[in-house]
Amino acid sequence: MPGTRSRSRYAADRGLTTRMVTTMFLIGLLYVVFVGVLLAVLRDSWPIVLVIAGGLFVAQFWFSDRIAAYSMGAREVTPEQAPELHGAVDRICALADMPKPRVAIADSDVPNAFATGRGEKTALVCATTGLLRRLEPEELEGVIAHELSHVAHRDVAVMTVASFLGVLAGMMARVWLYSGLGRSSRDSNTAIAVLVVPLVSAVVYVISFLLTRLLSRYRELSADRAAALLTGRPSALASALTKVTGQMARIPTQDLRKAEPFNAFWFAPAFSSKESLGRLLSSHPTLEQRLDQLGRISLQLGRS
Repeated sequence: MPGTRSRSRYAADRGLTTRMVTTMFLIGLLYVVFVGVLLAVLRDSWPIVLVIAGGLFVAQFWFSDRIAAYSMGAREVTPEQAPELHGAVDRICALADMPKPRVAIADSDVPNAFATGRGEKTALVCATTGLLRRLEPEELEGVIAHELSHVAHRDVAVMTVASFLGVLAGMMARVWLYSGLGRSSRDSNTAIAVLVVPLVSAVVYVISFLLTRLLSRYRELSADRAAALLTGRPSALASALTKVTGQMARIPTQDLRKAEPFNAFWFAPAFSSKESLGRLLSSHPTLEQRLDQLGRISLQLGRS
């Protein structure tokens, strides 16, 4: 299989492409404005601003996928260690005509899966032990097809870069407040800077958060649609979604809290409580929206 190919048999999604380009443009514009404001306000500390901003960007772009995988407890496994999971990945990759990613398992009872990577060459797909224990083979293949769609459409890479600005904004606010930069100068600008830096950081964080959430919800629907069309079994993916979402209520709250910060990566979101703010600002569409779309695809495939 040629290693230079960038297209697979996953259905193209112009809506997703348009949203990714728009999000990256707005995030890039926001990034330039944010760094520009910091440089204007922190004139005496501009080298530190540039070093921190540049260093964090490089780290986020090159290492964020590894950091995310490590944070979620993913460990790579061989075909001998996880034959069922490798088999599902092999079948979907053959169906999609795309290179096989690295395969990993996370030791967690939370039934879920995720994919990371800047592209096909660095991609990793991971399933939890809770997911593998609960799903039937066809359901597992539906989930894997969903996750590999993120890789094929490169939206997982866009989400990684897009989320960087929020991380940077929070980091800059902490550095400013706790490193003593604001106390290093006694001129009249210091009092203004003490107010401006946290305020600008908060505004940037909120805007970048909302932009990535809007993209994230659409990309999940896009991945469901692409997976259903690729496998020709939307009912299997719908069954997996229903089963995974239903089982979340039985998972201990402590385990859900550990998984909740990574909801943007998961196949289905994990919430530690019914009143969680994350439900209102979820990275995923509702279960009803996802099942409704899969139902329409099933009817479409039935007529064709």
